[in-house]
Amino acid sequence: MKPVARLAASPSADRGPSRVAGIAVLVSLFSFLYYFQHGDVLLYGDAVAHINIARRVFDSQTPGLLQLGTVWLPLPHLLMMPFIWSKAMWQSGAGASLPSMIAYVFGVMGIFRLTRALLDVDSISKTAAIVGASAAAFADGANPNLIYMQATAMTESLYLAFFIWAVVYFAEFIRTQLKLEGANQSQIQSAHSPLMRCAACLAAAQLTRYDGWFLAGVMGLAVFVIALRTWQNRTMRREAAKFLIAIALVPILWLAYNRVVYQNALEFANGPYSAKAIEQRAAAPNPALHSIGVAALYFLKSAQLNLAHGNWGRFWLAAAFVALAIAAAKLGPRFLTVVMLWVPLLFYAYSIAYGSVPIHVYTWWPFATFNQRYGLQLLPMFAVSAGVLAAFLFILGASGRHGGKFVAVLLALVVVSYASVWKAEPQCLREARRNWDIRHTLNSAVERIVARLPGNARYLMDLGEHVGVMEEAGIPLRQVVNNENHRPWKRPTDPEGLWERALADPPRYVDFVIAFDGDPVDQGANKSGLTVLAEIHATGQPRARIYTTRSAP
Repeated sequence: MKPVARLAASPSADRGPSRVAGIAVLVSLFSFLYYFQHGDVLLYGDAVAHINIARRVFDSQTPGLLQLGTVWLPLPHLLMMPFIWSKAMWQSGAGASLPSMIAYVFGVMGIFRLTRALLDVDSISKTAAIVGASAAAFADGANPNLIYMQATAMTESLYLAFFIWAVVYFAEFIRTQLKLEGANQSQIQSAHSPLMRCAACLAAAQLTRYDGWFLAGVMGLAVFVIALRTWQNRTMRREAAKFLIAIALVPILWLAYNRVVYQNALEFANGPYSAKAIEQRAAAPNPALHSIGVAALYFLKSAQLNLAHGNWGRFWLAAAFVALAIAAAKLGPRFLTVVMLWVPLLFYAYSIAYGSVPIHVYTWWPFATFNQRYGLQLLPMFAVSAGVLAAFLFILGASGRHGGKFVAVLLALVVVSYASVWKAEPQCLREARRNWDIRHTLNSAVERIVARLPGNARYLMDLGEHVGVMEEAGIPLRQVVNNENHRPWKRPTDPEGLWERALADPPRYVDFVIAFDGDPVDQGANKSGLTVLAEIHATGQPRARIYTTRSAP
C-alpha cells in the first residue's frame, strides 16, 4: 500500500471526535442510571468519604478549606462541591458522580485524539489512523470496570482523564519539536503551547492522585533532556523552565500546606489517617512486600483482570507488547509517547512493594479482591495498544483487501474479553460490594436509630470511618461535632478547639454521643454525664454505643 499524506481536515474526520463524545455521553448516562437505580453508586467506603469531605467544606461547625484534610488531594472534592450543595444530591451520591462522568467522556475523547495523532504519520494511511483511533476509543470507553467507576465518586475516572490529556499534549509537543528546524520565532513560540497545556493537565493530575506526582516527574525528566539537547534554542529553554516550575509547584504547595497546618510536611504519607497507618490497623497481607518484581506482576495481573476474566487477560498483555514493538519500529521519536502510558506500572510496582498499598487478586494468594481498581491505570496503555495493533492489521491486510476483516477479528476479541467481565461481574463492582457488605450492617443499624431521634439534635462523633451514617440519615454535618472541628496545627490536641471541648464536656455541646469501640470518641469522651441509649453489635465490626446527654431532648 502506498504511503498517504498526513491526515487532512475532512468532514468525516472532523465528525470523528464528536461521534466519540456523543457515544461516550450516552454510555455514561445510561450506566449511571442503571447503577444508581440498583443502589451501586455508594458501595465504596472511599466514595462516601469523598462526598462528605466535599460537603463539610460548607456544611460544618467549622466550615472552610481546612475541612479538605490531608490524606486525599483536594481537586476531586473541590469539583464535587457545586453538585452536592443540594441535600438530595448529597444523600444520593448522584451529585458527586457528575465530575467522574464528565471526566470519562473527556478521557475517551482523549484516547481517540492521542491514537489518531500517533498513527497519523507518513507510513500509515489516514484511514488506518481513524480505524486505530476508533478501536482505541472503543477499548477504553467500553471497559466494564471503567464504566462502573465513572458512575461513582471515586477518583479513578477523573485522574485517567487528566493523565490521558497530559499525554495527548506531550505527544503534540514531541510532534512540534520535529518541525522546529528552520522555523521562525513565532512558529517556535506557538509550537511550545502544547507543553504548557500538558503542564496544566499534569498539575490537575497532581491535585487528584499521587500517581500524578510520579507521572509529572517522568515527563519533567523527558522535557529536561529535550531542553538539554536543544540548549541553543532560547525559546525552548524558557518554555522548559516554565513547564518544570509549573509541575513542581503543586507538590511544593501541598507539602507546605501540610507543614503549616499539621506541623508535618508528610502528614498525608505517615499521619494517623495515611495509607500506611490504615494498612497497619487493617493488617492486610501484602504478598509483594519489599519485592518490586512481584509487585509489578500483581499490578499487571490486576490490570488484566480489569480487562478480562480468567486467562483472557493474556491476550491484552500480548497485544500490548506487540503494539510496543510496532510503535518502536514505526513511530520514531513518537515512541516516547507510548512509553509514557506504561508509567503507572513503575509507580505501582514501587508503591505496592514499599508504599503500603497492597493489591489482592482472586486468582493468586491471598485469593481475594482488594484495591483491584488500581489496575485501571494501565487501561489507556492497553487501549492505545489495541488501536496501534488495529491500524497495523488494517495496513497489513489492505493489499489483499482483508484489512477490515483483520480489524473485525481484533474487535471481536475485545468484545469477547469484555463480555467475560460482564458475565463474571466487573472486579471493581465486586470489590465495592464486598466493601459495602463489611460495613453496611453496622452503619445501617446506627442510622436507623439516629433517624428516629429529633431532627435538630446535635451529635458528637468521629466521622473518619462512619460518616455515611449521617449522610444516610440526612443529618447535616453542621449538627455533628467531629474530629475535624479543631485547629490541626495545635498538636497533639487543641484545648480551645470545639472537638476537644466537646469530648471533655459532651452535655454542654451536644445531645447525643456516638462511639465505636477504640475510636477517639470511645477513648477520649468524658462519659460521666452520659446514659447509654443503645448498643449495637455487628459481626466483625466494632461495637457501637449511642449515649444521651443530660440536655438531650
